[in-house]
Amino acid sequence: MRYTQHSVQCVSPSGLHRMAYTEWGARDNPRVLVCVHGLTRNGRDFDALAEAMADDYRVICPDVVGRGRSDRLRDAAGYGIPQYVADMVTLIARLDVDNVHWLGTSMGGLIGMALASQDGTPVRRLVLNDVGPEITVESLQRIATYVGTDPTWATFAEALAYVKLVSAPFGPLDDAQWQHLTEHSVGQRSDGRWGFLYDPAIAAPFKAAFSGQPIDLWPIYERIACPTLVVRGAESDLLTRD
Repeated sequence: MRYTQHSVQCVSPSGLHRMAYTEWGARDNPRVLVCVHGLTRNGRDFDALAEAMADDYRVICPDVVGRGRSDRLRDAAGYGIPQYVADMVTLIARLDVDNVHWLGTSMGGLIGMALASQDGTPVRRLVLNDVGPEITVESLQRIATYVGTDPTWATFAEALAYVKLVSAPFGPLDDAQWQHLTEHSVGQRSDGRWGFLYDPAIAAPFKAAFSGQPIDLWPIYERIACPTLVVRGAESDLLTRD
């Protein structure tokens, strides 16, 4: 099963920007699954899942603005859930469908929660992967240690080792899986060094909002009416067992 790559033009207070997305499956399939990645990740994280689901769904995997192949915002203050939700509404309009099923990992789950909680939402089924109505202080502190630091490496092998380190909560991936994640997470820059394919400025609103307290999203979560499945990563600190 092959994929195609597309983009859709979105708008923010600072101007227009292009959001890239990868599409799998038949374009005329009315069953649409939108898969949205975590804070510093991109839509290619879902390649294996999308290929497996493509016989049943038209699978859409966007690169949230500031990540992957998507544009970067002119004003970093726009890097937040309201902008991401607006972009997803634009994407769904481009797909020309009335409703979608949604699978979101971490930040992608938060975007899905926000969209699913709206009156008239297009989200009919919601899967939250390793995120829920409370974000722990421990996970916020861990993410704050690396997001926005914009490290670079002399070789791809060094980049691979770093991705394995900061993404350890992803679980026991095999070498091919780590290779795939890293290939789509980093790129070689004009000076020959390797760096992440995301805007370091995404960290500014994230760190500004961190008060040292857990984030309580129960009021949003309780507005969600569609069937919802929450999947917890046993090795992760983002969503506690409680």
